[in-house]
Amino acid sequence: MARKPRRPSRSSIALRWLAVVALAAIAVAYVHPIRSYMDARGQVERRKADIAALEREQERLERRIDVAETDEFVEREARKLGLVRPGEKLFIVNGVG
Repeated sequence: MARKPRRPSRSSIALRWLAVVALAAIAVAYVHPIRSYMDARGQVERRKADIAALEREQERLERRIDVAETDEFVEREARKLGLVRPGEKLFIVNGVG
């Protein structure tokens, strides 16, 4: 003898819909924190890249300081300004034209 399939009762259907709504509410509640986490993670990566770029710039500037502290650099820059050593004479040569 074949059994007749049972139809779910109204209370059973209501409980299923309530469960679906509850799961949807939980999913929606997690959207904002997850989005905030992803945004923060992106900011951290950008800041790390900024720090790396600043460290490279600092190394470059420190190398320039090392060069600028040499006697040769100081003398070259002084001569560009028209300074001479004691006992030297400054001659200015105008272009031939």
